[in-house]
Amino acid sequence: MAELKVYSTIGVRSAAEQLFSQFEKASGHKLTVIWGTAPMLVKRIEDGETADVLILSRAAIDALGKLGKVGAGSEVSLASSGVGIAVKAGAPKPDISTPEALKRTLLNARSIAYSEPSAGGASGVYFAKLIERMGIAEEMKPKTRYPPAGGFSALLLITGEAELAVQQKPELMHVDGAEIVGLLPGDLNVMTEFAAGITPDSKHADIGKALIGFLRTPAAKAAFRVKGLDPA
Repeated sequence: MAELKVYSTIGVRSAAEQLFSQFEKASGHKLTVIWGTAPMLVKRIEDGETADVLILSRAAIDALGKLGKVGAGSEVSLASSGVGIAVKAGAPKPDISTPEALKRTLLNARSIAYSEPSAGGASGVYFAKLIERMGIAEEMKPKTRYPPAGGFSALLLITGEAELAVQQKPELMHVDGAEIVGLLPGDLNVMTEFAAGITPDSKHADIGKALIGFLRTPAAKAAFRVKGLDPA
């Protein structure tokens, strides 16, 4: 039995936890998984930490590839997702069907949670820029709440700290008691692609390839779909 170290973005956690467990049972190998936002994990790799398999945003995989931190030719697309809005289960679902409706909903919300942009999460960085473009950034500041770095904004719905939560759709779906309202409307939405790669110094590259292959099987793709991801 080998132990495989995996650095994985929380963007795929809702599906990946179950899939990792299935791979462990089927292969007999152990996976040690470190979760975080892609930028957090990229920084750890850049600072000298090591892993066998990286599951990050495509942009992060490509950036690490240029630094020689991802084995050439090992990069594989897994899935993609859009940015969604959620409420606590049972709460009224606001109208976000058009950019104008979304703007009204955000201005009327008592509180909203999204990833702190300085932590680097793709949805938080994008949403902060979006509300600036919409001209409502100042109005949103006093009612904005941030989850801990690398955490799930929808958890603040459950605690009552936020009325609305914004994050990648599968990250919102990961939180029990959160209910998806929908994706950001029209061209306000942005898709993030997630990809996997093997580090060049991995001592278990063959097992890493097997894991990535497993994440691309029809059963894995079905699991991604159930959790709000569009498989590659």
